[in-house]
Amino acid sequence: MKRYKIAWLPGDGVGKEVLEATQIVFDKLNFNAEYIHGDIGWEFWCKEGDALPQRTIDLLKEVDAAMFGAITSKPVKQAEAELIPELQGKGLIYRSPIVRMRQLFDLYVCLRPCKAYKGNLLNYKDNIDLVVFRENTEDLYAGVEFHPVPQELTDVLTKLSRPFGAFANHNANDFAISCKINTKKGSDRIIRAAFEYARKHNRKKVTVIHKANVVRATDGLFLETAHQVHKDFPEIEMDDANIDAITMWLLKNPNNYDVLVAPNLFGDIVSDLCAQMVGGLGFGCSGNIGQNLGVFEPTHGSAPKYAGMYKVNPIATILAGKMMLEWLGEKELAERIEKATAEVIAEGKVRTYDMGGSNTTLEMGKAIAERL
Repeated sequence: MKRYKIAWLPGDGVGKEVLEATQIVFDKLNFNAEYIHGDIGWEFWCKEGDALPQRTIDLLKEVDAAMFGAITSKPVKQAEAELIPELQGKGLIYRSPIVRMRQLFDLYVCLRPCKAYKGNLLNYKDNIDLVVFRENTEDLYAGVEFHPVPQELTDVLTKLSRPFGAFANHNANDFAISCKINTKKGSDRIIRAAFEYARKHNRKKVTVIHKANVVRATDGLFLETAHQVHKDFPEIEMDDANIDAITMWLLKNPNNYDVLVAPNLFGDIVSDLCAQMVGGLGFGCSGNIGQNLGVFEPTHGSAPKYAGMYKVNPIATILAGKMMLEWLGEKELAERIEKATAEVIAEGKVRTYDMGGSNTTLEMGKAIAERL
């Protein structure tokens, strides 16, 4: 078996604890890997002014994949206030490390499977098995934002956009602009990835999520691209839905849906909804995937109020580890993790607080490891 190099990025808060539980599972699995620690998160923002130091970026260039725990994020002014005194007032701006990783390494696929495991009392309905493809580098998360708004930008928008005239006379500090940027290339490759996944895994339908009836330019491009891509996958059904409508329809008839694909923000929203229907964020696993690197994580945050308590459910992170193994081509190992996890859930003897039990993060990890 190949020996893999895995970047191990615990981050903050409960991120360290859920990765510790995942390590127990990997060790029992005898996964042949070298785990290399990477500095990331709030501690390094406060001490160095960079939550994703260059040394960690360099590490990610040398590994086969990465496991990521969770990180703390705070608003701009609060983030600056928590810098060490030597770094305050130097114009440093906090940016999310996971967003930076997605953009630096072009991790354009955010893959979020949401599956209702038998025996999980938190399941909204039985037999839910949804897969969300979220575009990961563009849209409203592109990071092109302005506050205050430069006068030259105000002048250009006043000239080019009639609706903007209502804002033209505002003081620069009185309004803000975030740019929603979708490209033909970005739309094509995420939609194509969703259809290729459907074909490979014998899925029957891809649903394209948008708001093209209102956000006509960017979401119109996304929907138009979807119709073009669909021509290459005639055996797979395609439908589309507005973001507001799909949140209602998913709750009403989740078993009517299969693979979902959406621009960045809408994909973020829908994937959290789907995760809640299969047990909540304790079951929400995610992969950030590009051509040369995959970064795998739970979708929950760092939950500072629970840090050090070993209370949080590690199943999302363990299933993210299963996703990493699949991506690396270790299908048998991935299947063993999922089978063991499903058995522990079905048995119901070991349950963390969100599942109505009192077992710890590490006890859950050990229970899944024992099933291997």
